[in-house]
Amino acid sequence: MWLDRFAGQHSGSAPSPPIGQSRSRSPLPRRTSSSRGPYLTSQQRPGISPRASSLSLVSNDSSASLLGVSKRPNGSALRQSTLVEDAPDPEEVLARILGPLPNTPPSEDDRTRMITEDDLGLDFDFGGLSLRELAAAEAGPPAADTYRPQMVEDFERDKAKFEELHRSIQTCDDILSSVESNLTSFRNDLVAVSADIETLQARSTTLNVRLENRKAVEKALGPVVDELSVSPLVVSKISEGHIDEAWVKVLTEVDKRATAQKKNAGQTQTKALADVGPLLEKLVLKAVERIRDFLVAQIKALRSPNINAQIIQQQNFLRFKDLFTFLHRHQPVLAGEICQAYLNTMRWYYLNQFSRYEKALGKLKLHVLDKNDVLGHEDTSRRSTVLSSSKLAGAPHDAFNLGRRIEVLKTTNQLAISSYLAEEDQTNHYLEVPFRNFNLALIDNATAEYTFLASFFSPSLSFAAISRHFNYIFDPTFSLGQTLTKHLVADTYDGLGALLCVRLNQHFAFELQRRRVPAADGYINGTSMALWPRLQSIMDAHCDSVRALTAALPTKAPSAATIKAASAAPHVVTQRFGQLLQGILSLSADAGGDDEPVVASLRRLRNEVEMFLTKASQASFGADKRKRERFLYNNYSLVLTIISDVSGKLAVEQQEHFEALKTSYQEAG
Repeated sequence: MWLDRFAGQHSGSAPSPPIGQSRSRSPLPRRTSSSRGPYLTSQQRPGISPRASSLSLVSNDSSASLLGVSKRPNGSALRQSTLVEDAPDPEEVLARILGPLPNTPPSEDDRTRMITEDDLGLDFDFGGLSLRELAAAEAGPPAADTYRPQMVEDFERDKAKFEELHRSIQTCDDILSSVESNLTSFRNDLVAVSADIETLQARSTTLNVRLENRKAVEKALGPVVDELSVSPLVVSKISEGHIDEAWVKVLTEVDKRATAQKKNAGQTQTKALADVGPLLEKLVLKAVERIRDFLVAQIKALRSPNINAQIIQQQNFLRFKDLFTFLHRHQPVLAGEICQAYLNTMRWYYLNQFSRYEKALGKLKLHVLDKNDVLGHEDTSRRSTVLSSSKLAGAPHDAFNLGRRIEVLKTTNQLAISSYLAEEDQTNHYLEVPFRNFNLALIDNATAEYTFLASFFSPSLSFAAISRHFNYIFDPTFSLGQTLTKHLVADTYDGLGALLCVRLNQHFAFELQRRRVPAADGYINGTSMALWPRLQSIMDAHCDSVRALTAALPTKAPSAATIKAASAAPHVVTQRFGQLLQGILSLSADAGGDDEPVVASLRRLRNEVEMFLTKASQASFGADKRKRERFLYNNYSLVLTIISDVSGKLAVEQQEHFEALKTSYQEAG
């Protein structure tokens, strides 16, 4: 077994010699010329081969498989030796050659590698194959790194490859040399760039310092320079540019510089201030001239026929309100003249417009209630005429029934009737209709004008001056409105219509307070002064008519036939009074309190009616107390029924009063 580890099983190309022609029967294998023999020569030591191969041709691992070694394709050409029975012991031969074995005990690794008797007794399972077959089956293809001696022919054959490889290496060397030179140049360039960057950083730091210094200087000197210079663009814009928002901005800049120039006028002027002063003065004068022409053109436009003044005010005046402020600051006299021209124009404008509107409302057909429509008048005929006093038969009307007339107070329509519709309207109306439409239009226009004056002339003018200007504009128009009110109520006996006008006027006063237009309070107060006295006169006329009716009753006791023929039904005066009372209470539901003149007049009228009913019962039923009380009960019950659905403080007071009267006569009734 020990000899087999050194024997190589190689398959040579030539047939092996017969056993009889083999070497002498030596227990040692003979040396061969094969480079794959089991012994290494000096030419075959690993690492010293001609091609400097680092591959080991013979494994020194003692654990290498014996079968693998016997099957190397390039192994020794020796045939497997056959031992004869009388050959000397190989160990003895080795002992003679190598000398006696040392007496050192084997190490642990040596004991592991040594073949013992127990190893010889192992039973190997080769799967029914012989050792040769097993070795042939396990031997793989030759390794790629198997070393094989090269011949001259091999070198000649590979010469071209080596030459090509040599040329490639030279080319690579040239390229690498070029790359090296480029990298060297690039490194030099980087050094130069680095130096430049350092220079730029130093310059940047210097420039930053200069910039900060200049900013500080500019911050300090900028306003001074602005005050001492005027841009040519500013001069061109002020002199020739179209007046628009951009022109207003340039004007603001000129105004600021002119103001600063005036502040510095009292101080020691520098040469720059002395040079720019005349230029600013001329520029201001040119701006004043252009503003004057612009405002005069807009004022003339207000006098154009069929023009809407509020459109011009919003688009051409309020957009350029700074123009008047500039004009008032630099030329107050001229600004006052232009303001007066505007006031005169709007004074004419509103008077002209409302005069036309008043004429259109004068064409409305109105119910005319005269002295025949008082409470105690016996005639129940109704007449209607138009405001122009031309007598035409109109629709019947009831002077004491409120009905749907209260809708003028509750309507949500806040638009006045147009002049065209008023001229074409053929229906009959009560006096509150023209009063409401005229005053509603007047209040709306007054609000718009006051708002415009406060926006356009402020802060140049104080609010007291603005209020005076407003009153100057609307004085003739307010006079026209008060004249219309007096004309509507002067000869009428329509107490409900007069009270409706009073309530409408109060609503207008509340609306003006909500809109913050205090300048129109004088007109509202004047209208109230015209309405309340006439309402008192109408209530006095009703009282006088009832008093006259009471005085006309017979004073002597009625005859039995008269008592028998008399009816206990409510009197016609009671019906009228109940309706009139219900209307007054409905219009006073939201009134301020008991201090109104109508409250005292109503109580006085109620007393006159009660006195009339008492005397009427005596005149009709004489000593028949039961019928008298039944008559009074029916009349008071009718009044209570009519006013029962009315709310308000005054209504509750009247309901309690007539409820007490009704209760006092209920048992008899």
